[in-house]
Amino acid sequence: MSSSDDDADTVSTETRDDISDDDSGVASDVTLGTGGGNEPVFGTDTTIRSQSVIYDDVVIGDRFQTGHGVLVREETEIGDDVLVGTQTVIDGYSTIGSGVSLQSQVYVPSNTTIGDDVFIGPGAVLTNDPFPVRQDVELQGPTIEEHASIGGNATVLPGVTVGRGAFVAAGAVVTKDVPPETLAVGCPATIEPLPDELRGRNQIRDQHEVSDQHEADTE
Repeated sequence: MSSSDDDADTVSTETRDDISDDDSGVASDVTLGTGGGNEPVFGTDTTIRSQSVIYDDVVIGDRFQTGHGVLVREETEIGDDVLVGTQTVIDGYSTIGSGVSLQSQVYVPSNTTIGDDVFIGPGAVLTNDPFPVRQDVELQGPTIEEHASIGGNATVLPGVTVGRGAFVAAGAVVTKDVPPETLAVGCPATIEPLPDELRGRNQIRDQHEVSDQHEADTE
């Protein structure tokens, strides 16, 4: 573990030991590395807030930020400029691209793939078991392609692909693939044309750049 205030400033890091040797990037009660594997590897400018746990065999890119109480399990790869909100769980054996925003209390199961510039709203649940405790089958999480958005409290069932630029409405239950640049809405979700105001790419990283520039201008 390392020592710092809960809402610490960012710090350049590479490994658990590098973070632990610095006083400003990680809260004092964070667990970095557990499970008996290779210690987690981090890029630069990492901020990990209190009560979070990052397992061994995790590789994370630059400018990673978490809320409080985040869990990232083993065999997870995460790109650059990723935000993981408070009490979000990434349950391992998954790949998350760059520029991804996972809001608070999101659940990402094992064997999930999330592309670049994806937004997943608060309380959304991705699932990987089509027959929970009824059949012994291979677990397969969803695939969320680049620039897709999933609204708060939506549920995406095992093996479903949400296509590039698609939008899943809040509270939707997605039981089948969502084609690129379409809207999934309802329970079970039906596929509708994507409204004009929802077309285009997600601007998650653009917003980060604007925020960073504003901070630099005010220093």
